[in-house]
Amino acid sequence: MREDAQARRDGLLRLVGVRPVVMGILNVTPDSFSDGGRFQAFDAAVAHARRMVAAGCDIVDIGGESTRPGATGVPEALELDRIEAVVAALAGALAAPLSIDTYKARVARRATELGAVLVNDVGGLQRDAAMADTIADAQAAVVIVHGRSEKDETIDIIDDMRAFFDRSLAIADRAGIPRRHVILDPGIGFGKTSRQNRAAIARLRELTAYGLPLLVGVSRKSFLGSLTGDGAEGTLVGTLAANLAAAAGGAAIFRVHDVAEHVAALRVFHAVRPATPPVGPGGLIDIKTS
Repeated sequence: MREDAQARRDGLLRLVGVRPVVMGILNVTPDSFSDGGRFQAFDAAVAHARRMVAAGCDIVDIGGESTRPGATGVPEALELDRIEAVVAALAGALAAPLSIDTYKARVARRATELGAVLVNDVGGLQRDAAMADTIADAQAAVVIVHGRSEKDETIDIIDDMRAFFDRSLAIADRAGIPRRHVILDPGIGFGKTSRQNRAAIARLRELTAYGLPLLVGVSRKSFLGSLTGDGAEGTLVGTLAANLAAAAGGAAIFRVHDVAEHVAALRVFHAVRPATPPVGPGGLIDIKTS
């Protein structure tokens, strides 16, 4: 990883625990559940990234394949075609770093070559066998996202997350990914019932035992519609409420569509209830350049 990219990676990680970190979503896809097609064109994508950074987001997360339930997977070559020009144009040109939202190692490799400093892996290092080594070689940070291939309402979802994260962290350790580069995501909406999504937020504090930053992505997710009572899962108020509940439970990073509103809400939340860095067996996480 180039020295300037290392500085961006470490600058981002140093924010964790100091204040809430906002990750802005940039889907360069035609079929994402909320904004599919809106930012697929190059100029629209670049302009939206700039707007999100101007609104206060700390990192822009670029995705070239929809991961919504029921979405059709796309070939690796098409995903690369969608993200390459956008990542190349924005890396180093924005005041905020970039992450790549992918479970494919080759896509992650190319994005980090172009300047992305974080891989947001919805496969949790378990879907593509080459992903962990790719991230380690790139010296990138990683978000390990919990997911299930199918819903099972009989399981304790936090227990399932623990087993999943234990496997993923063992994979990361074998590949040589430093723990200080690892972020955990409970994967709201990925193979979970509405009840389990609620439980994941309500019991988020239990995952802080890992001593690693927690990222939550609830923005405009469908389970929120049943909670607002009007079925309108895309409403901003539901997303804001869920993210503030997650913040109270120990979440440090928030992946959102509506950047300005979350920056303002989380600023107020932090002023009232300052965040504390995650603590592990060795004490506070130490962010160093590697």
